[in-house]
Amino acid sequence: MKPTNPQPSTLPDDGPRTLHIAATANLELLAEGGDPARTLPRFRMLAYTGAPMRVSGWRYPVILDLAGLAIPSQARPIRFGHDPLSGVGHSDAIRIEEGQLVATGIVSRDTPAAREVVISAKNGFPWQASVGASVEEFEFVKEGQSVLVNGRQQSGPLNVVRKSILGEISFVDLGADGRTSASVAANRSTEGPPMNPSNSTEPTGSTPEDIRAQALAETQRVAALRQVCGGRFPDIELQAIRDGWDETRCELEVLRRGRPQATTIHGSGGAPVTRHVLEAACMLTARLDGIDRMFEPQTLDIAAQRFRGGIGLQELLLEAAWANGYSGRNFRDHRAVLEYAFGRQVEAGFSTIDIGGILSNVANKFLLDGFFSVERVWRNICAVRNVSDFKTVTSYRLIGKDQYEPVAPGGELKHGTLGNETYSNKADTYGLMLTIDRQDIINDDLNAITTVPRKLGRGSGLKINDVFWTTFLKNTAFFTAGNNNSLIGATTALGIDGLSAGEVAFLNQVDSDGKPIGIMPAILLVPTALAAIGSQLFKSLELRDTTANAKFPVANPHQGKFRIEVSRYLANTQYTGNSSKAWYLLADPTDLPVIEVAFLNGQEAPTIETTDADFKVLGIQMRGFHDFGVSLQDSRGGVKVKGEA
Repeated sequence: MKPTNPQPSTLPDDGPRTLHIAATANLELLAEGGDPARTLPRFRMLAYTGAPMRVSGWRYPVILDLAGLAIPSQARPIRFGHDPLSGVGHSDAIRIEEGQLVATGIVSRDTPAAREVVISAKNGFPWQASVGASVEEFEFVKEGQSVLVNGRQQSGPLNVVRKSILGEISFVDLGADGRTSASVAANRSTEGPPMNPSNSTEPTGSTPEDIRAQALAETQRVAALRQVCGGRFPDIELQAIRDGWDETRCELEVLRRGRPQATTIHGSGGAPVTRHVLEAACMLTARLDGIDRMFEPQTLDIAAQRFRGGIGLQELLLEAAWANGYSGRNFRDHRAVLEYAFGRQVEAGFSTIDIGGILSNVANKFLLDGFFSVERVWRNICAVRNVSDFKTVTSYRLIGKDQYEPVAPGGELKHGTLGNETYSNKADTYGLMLTIDRQDIINDDLNAITTVPRKLGRGSGLKINDVFWTTFLKNTAFFTAGNNNSLIGATTALGIDGLSAGEVAFLNQVDSDGKPIGIMPAILLVPTALAAIGSQLFKSLELRDTTANAKFPVANPHQGKFRIEVSRYLANTQYTGNSSKAWYLLADPTDLPVIEVAFLNGQEAPTIETTDADFKVLGIQMRGFHDFGVSLQDSRGGVKVKGEA
């Protein structure tokens, strides 16, 4: 989560992050269903007051916008200190009242934590509550700016969580929102006599024997607490002795302190390590060009500081696994790491980082890098069409009775007609799957998630070139003398005379009525062998012949006329119709295309998806696919010149 972005930032990117917001809870012991024999404590929590809070991992105060809080169900887990192993109960009603979050429910769990909450509440301990919410979208409000949140005007600098999903609510002894509260009231019929009004631990009318027994019990309690802490947690030991904790409560605190912090990961300086930060770390490690244009400076700074020297593949997977509840500290159990990283073992209510989404986003950058690394001349000479499915689509060329006619005195306009010339196209799917296998993961090879998608992207770029030029060069029935768009002979070699002949042939193209089509040639398409002369014809003002006694015009009449496009596919012997001497004069594809490429839903770049491999393969699978189709269109949009007899 980036704390300095002035605009809303969607974490579809970023993935869910946990936000723990403390408030106050009230517990009341009431009989469920009116059955005195089955009395379960009930609680009422003012879970969040809607005010700014200081939250660990965030540099500036945080406000949870309750208008954007999604509550998946009224029955949410109630825990102790956000610990999934310390369940307390569940809610049965969660409401937003006057800009505050209120929850009621039942202490339905039979755990040490649940007993601690109830007993401490009976003793008058002022419990507070803490909301665990996954952050979907947030906004940073700069200093000097103000924003309306939860019905109140707030001034920056602060972070406003605009969209979030409620996970769980926990009892805590101290929270970020000090105005919240939680309490438990016992049912007198089942909980015994009332407490001494003086709140003294010594009962009224104690005898010396009672006092000695109490002193012995206190000595034993302190000894047990010190044994539990073992000298490792002096602060817990001191608080436990001072506040009258029993051995069970102390054990819970020691276990909680020693447990790895799985649900929240932080970078240096307390900045949260979010999905964007992990993506930036991957791209910094791989030294991808243009990364400064992909992320905010703050995100890049956090990534560079947190992962000095670069992030490895194992570290990336561990970060995601920890965020999803994995308690291991290393990559030894790599199968479990993968299970947690991809969310298979995530418990409801946990904050998660979507490693599949991170890998897909990172891979997509390198996919495009590979896709755009191959020749793209095809894109400059074709028309592009958007199709919504894989059915054959038909288009009608706008050449027909479209010439204006005189308007009669009454003002009636005559109807024009479209030509009945049709052209079809159809999108197909092309794809490939590659796997980052167990060896790559064990070797901690981050290059695997950069090299593999580069290969997939390059493969897609090569495939679209292959399909395009196979279609384009298979043109013996398209460029013909009968269509008046084919020239052959020794005089057609590319030069001033040959280009002049090609231009004349193009300009002499006519519509179905035998009238000029009115389209001008714009592109000179040549193989690599003709790239030099093609560039000269486009750029040079003069072309000289130094042969003795040769008569050659000096001025270049074609300077600046036709944009030069050079393709290595035109002369490649793997393609039917190849030639190192043939060249083409084409119309601008927006005017009259000779060839068209159709993309499903307008997606011109390939798509990449990432997931963990199936049971038979230990690794990560990446698949790239591209939906497109290529078809020749209007023969009058170009002229093919053979360049030889």
